[in-house]
Amino acid sequence: MILDEPLKLTQAKSLIREILKSGEVIYSKPHAEERLRKWNLTTVDCINVLRGGAVAEGEYENGSWRYKVYTPRICVVVRFESDNMLQIVTAWRET
Repeated sequence: MILDEPLKLTQAKSLIREILKSGEVIYSKPHAEERLRKWNLTTVDCINVLRGGAVAEGEYENGSWRYKVYTPRICVVVRFESDNMLQIVTAWRET
């Protein structure tokens, strides 16, 4: 299914939760993996942010809509590959 982006904040949060339950989360290679190492983050940290973080308005960058999901300590940027797959593009610790 092709998504009608940009998604509203409630739609993005709902879709993230649905994908976490029954979809697939992938990581941008090598960028996201390098960023996780740089900031000493784990995939569990990213999933926890996606579960409980706030979602910012989508931004169109490099040919796709990206959504920041954040807590006071960590920010994760995702893009939707489909309605059942999201990609973690990058992540960092807030300083």
